[in-house]
Formats: sequence, structure tokens, C-alpha cells
Amino acid sequence: MGLMILSASLKKTIKSLILFILMKRKCKMKFFLDTAEIDEIRALYDTGLVDGVTTNPSLIMKSGRDIFEVTKEICDLVDGPVSAEVAALDYETMVREAAALYNIADNICLKVPLTVDGIKTCKHFADQGLKVNVTLCFSAAQALLAAKAGATFISPFVGRHDDIGQNGMALIADIRQIYDNYDFQTEILVASTRHPVHITDSALIGADVVTLPAKVLNQLFKHPLTDNGLAGFLKDWEKTGQTIA
Repeated sequence: MGLMILSASLKKTIKSLILFILMKRKCKMKFFLDTAEIDEIRALYDTGLVDGVTTNPSLIMKSGRDIFEVTKEICDLVDGPVSAEVAALDYETMVREAAALYNIADNICLKVPLTVDGIKTCKHFADQGLKVNVTLCFSAAQALLAAKAGATFISPFVGRHDDIGQNGMALIADIRQIYDNYDFQTEILVASTRHPVHITDSALIGADVVTLPAKVLNQLFKHPLTDNGLAGFLKDWEKTGQTIA
């Protein structure tokens, strides 16, 4: 059989495809903290693992702080995106609230609910090149709407799915497939995470971001065999009578 000779244009296309695949593999999974508690953020931000923060009205209420004051403090502490959510339900008021929230800092990411007016608000600001996180997503169809509106992030709630006997991670897999089918640039931000398995499953599926409470991020460090192994090493080290520094 004769060797197939590839045209220069085809070779260039194949090379570009390979580079695209390699670049996608180099993209790291991001961890956002789901909290408005400054002490929690500060303690974990120093690990270098925190890429951003998500807040919502419930977390602001729990903090007991003024939304503008605490959000500004978070933005000053964290380099990555900080999601701040509107409280309005209608488009006109959402736009006014969004303007006030975006004015807090350059790394604000507006958070809007997945409603008709929320999607309209998303489209309005995405068209201006501003970051928007569409939240309260519970179906792949909803995620498709957010991507078409230009959302920076879509936030499907896996824990709340699990609460009603559904498989939250199956939703993440469906969204991943749809977004890959059409090369949507919207990032999948897995929300309502309750335990480390949600995090590892999200990574296996290929989610772009997980937002997690400080408690869950701290749980990722823990394993009983790590504790047992460390205790054994330290016990044996003491027997040597040596010091390192």
C-alpha cells in the first residue's frame, strides 16, 4: 500500500487539534470557597489552593455583616473571582443591583438565578465582557440556556439533588457532555457540595470548578492511613535521637 501524503493544510489542522487537546489537559480544576466568613477564607487562602469565593444571600446573612463591606473585604483578600448575588427577581432591578455589586471590585462575578429575568441579566452583562455566574441550576436544559446566554459559570447544585433521591453527579456528567458537544466556554461550577466524594467525582467527570465549604476542603486532607503512617514515622524518628534543624 502506498503512503498517504497529507496536505500542508491538513497537517496544520491536525497539529492545531493536538495542541488544543494538550492545552485542555493543562487546565487545572479550580477550588472556590463557599463562604462569607473572612477567617475561614484567610486560613485556607494561605494554602494556595483557593482560586475564588462564592457567596449568596444566606451566607451573607450567616456572616452578620453588611453585604458591601464583607464582599469588598473578600475581594481584597482573594485574587480570583468573587461571586456576589442579586436579591431581585425582575430584570430592571437585577440590572440596578448588578451595577452596585460590580462597583465593589474588579474581581466581582455577578450571580443571578436561573430564571427568565436572570438569564436576560446574564446576557446583558456577558455581552459587555463581565463575569456572570448563573446559579440554582437543576437540569441540563437549564445549563444549556445559561451557556447560550454567555454565562462565565453555571452552578448546578449536586447536594440538593441528592437530598431528593436523585443523582447530582449524573447532572454534572450530562452538562459536561452538552458543553463539550458544542464547545461552550461556560465553566461548570459544581455547587452544594457536601463531602469529599462530590469533589473527586466532579474531577473525574471533568468539572471546571467546585465550590465547597471550608469544612469539606479541610476534609480532603484527611485519611486515617495518613495519620497512622505519620504517627509511626514520628515514633521511629524519636528512637534515632536525631534532629534535622
